[in-house]
Amino acid sequence: MGLRRLALGSALLTCLVLGQLLAAPLALAALPPGNAVTDPAAILRDALPIQARDLQELQHRLESTSGDLRAKRWTALAGTVRRSQTLLTSRRESILNDLPVRARAEGEQLLDQLQTQLQSLASSSEAADRETFLADRRSALTTVGDLEALLVGAFPFEIPADFAALPRLLGRATVEIETSKGTLTAVVDGYNAPLTAGAFVDLVQKGFYDKLPFTRAEDFYVLQTGDPAGPVDGYIDPATKAERTVPLEIRVPGQDAPYYNHTFEELGLFKATPVLPFATLGTLGWAHSDAALDDGSSQFFFFLYEAELTPAGLNLVDGRYAAFGYVVEGFDVLEELGVDDRILRARVVDGAENFQAHA
Repeated sequence: MGLRRLALGSALLTCLVLGQLLAAPLALAALPPGNAVTDPAAILRDALPIQARDLQELQHRLESTSGDLRAKRWTALAGTVRRSQTLLTSRRESILNDLPVRARAEGEQLLDQLQTQLQSLASSSEAADRETFLADRRSALTTVGDLEALLVGAFPFEIPADFAALPRLLGRATVEIETSKGTLTAVVDGYNAPLTAGAFVDLVQKGFYDKLPFTRAEDFYVLQTGDPAGPVDGYIDPATKAERTVPLEIRVPGQDAPYYNHTFEELGLFKATPVLPFATLGTLGWAHSDAALDDGSSQFFFFLYEAELTPAGLNLVDGRYAAFGYVVEGFDVLEELGVDDRILRARVVDGAENFQAHA
């Protein structure tokens, strides 16, 4: 099997190891870990193609409570929640008017729900009840995310005509991956990586990944699969009898569309962070060879992010590989998987209507 050809390159792995060895002592000695967002749900909220100042201010205000929660600053937490309640009350009509007319009835219900959730959050902060606070905040942020999703309009950019024959995901999809150790749930993001997410969803729907083993496991780095049995390294299109490949696809905040087949280094974007960063345990990445950026076909990896080993700003995978989604459930399962395990079955459980087989 062609494990090597579409694996994370040995040169990159060397850079990662050296980067961790060089960076970790500095981080422990003097450099703070930074404020990188590492919650997959928060990353996915931030990656929505919307302009929603009021909702996003509320979202970021609630997310920012993590520091006070770790330090047990309950008075500050209660104050933040009260200000969030005031923000929602004062800007409710503005938020509602920003929604498409067709979505306003649902928006009304979600805003009522959010108001109740913020009241519960206020109570748990005043009671200094950490576990209840975490559950209440998670519920409130989920509702904020649901409101933000109502604002998404037409697909935000045109995919280059050069890739018209490739499948694409024009939105998001949820994929359930049953493994020999248990089940993972991942959200794949076609808003920012439509061709990569589209190729993945296409192969999931074809049953391509069912029964495939994990072929590479590097502690704290990657867990890789998608290499079919036999001499080929990827997916053979039955229509063309050739291996279907997907371009490297990475979108940067502020850019109208992704960059294709260029690394950040080639573009001179040495300090850029992608819209979909490798910033959390279970980031889904599309593998390609050391020799080419556009020969990824079916192999993908789970990035096994460790915050203590990968300080903010020192992630050497961003800008070299395409992230296309995040594990959102089953992290305990992911941490147990290795080369003795396999995917039993993968299936799309939501968002299949966003898939298109070609342009």
